[in-house]
Amino acid sequence: MSNSIISQEQIDLTIQEINNLKKDKVVLQQSLREQQTQTTANTEDLFLELLEIADALEALLDYLENNPNPSPEFIQRLPKSVWAVNRKFLGVLGKRQVLPVKIELQSTQPDFNLCRVVDREVRNDIADQTITKIVRRGFSLKDKILRPTEVITSKLEVEEL
Repeated sequence: MSNSIISQEQIDLTIQEINNLKKDKVVLQQSLREQQTQTTANTEDLFLELLEIADALEALLDYLENNPNPSPEFIQRLPKSVWAVNRKFLGVLGKRQVLPVKIELQSTQPDFNLCRVVDREVRNDIADQTITKIVRRGFSLKDKILRPTEVITSKLEVEEL
């Protein structure tokens, strides 16, 4: 067995490294606290914006509940009101980079990274597997597809001999 002696230089280096690790720990803890504070603030902002949307929907529903025979003017304005709420909702999503996936009708075959075919319809006037209808919009978050666009595509009618 050999006795190894640790030099003063090695001790000093070890102490310096421990002190560096302690400083790094403090910086990381502070960074984590800042991130948690920011996440909480972002979450609160999101919920406040969603509550505004809920308020608008609730006002429409309250009116309908309290006016079983709404005026023709209200009925005429109702689609615009619902679209306004929808635009506000999409705006809330857009601020957080949740955006609708852009798909062109009758100009392309489905990109299976963006679409999911949910049905087929016989169409002999366009190429096979052309998107004919969007059933449900897809959404992406930055470069990731959160939900693929659900589409109906064409299929050629097969003539039986």
